[in-house]
Amino acid sequence: MAKAVGIDLGTTNSVIATLEGGQPQVVPNAEGSRTTPSAVAFTEPGERLVGQLARRQGILNPKGTIYSAKRFVGRKHEEVGEEARGSRSTWYPARRAPRGSGCGTSRTRPRRSAR
Repeated sequence: MAKAVGIDLGTTNSVIATLEGGQPQVVPNAEGSRTTPSAVAFTEPGERLVGQLARRQGILNPKGTIYSAKRFVGRKHEEVGEEARGSRSTWYPARRAPRGSGCGTSRTRPRRSAR
């Protein structure tokens, strides 16, 4: 029988849970923690790091680390522009996208076309 999962995408932390015997059970992450920091990082060699690994290297790689992006989801550029520029926890530029929607940018490795 297939299991359903519940995902709480929090601004600071995220959690995944399943139902076991009618009771919710939090699924621990790879490090054994019940919560995972809502962070992602892009490193120079092209790695993508998430959770605790992303948060740990954020001091040394602030321009490649994104925290609290959920605060900006679904909001227009005018609503987030000043907040993104003034926040110490968000380095990524909020730029105007088509039709006034907000758009964050990050450094990633170039995509290769499949030939």
